[in-house]
Amino acid sequence: KTDFINFISDQEWKSIEPVSSWFGPSSFLMSSMSALFQLSMWIRHCHGYLTESVGLPVWGSYAVFVLATLFSGLTLGLVSEALGTDWLV
Repeated sequence: KTDFINFISDQEWKSIEPVSSWFGPSSFLMSSMSALFQLSMWIRHCHGYLTESVGLPVWGSYAVFVLATLFSGLTLGLVSEALGTDWLV
């Protein structure tokens, strides 16, 4: 506590280089990292729900996530391919 008070009162904070805009709390990079962390927590919650409430074995929960990943990749691939052709436009 004393070091912090001295840091403020002696104005030592002026000699510290500011954080780069890439690493600022409101930057795109940090917002993306936050979204990925929230996604991982949501996946963990879903895994707990599937194994504890639904009663799936752990490997069954993993199989659900594998199939969801494959299906979403397939869907995104088809959508990106469809947007690249003239028939959709």
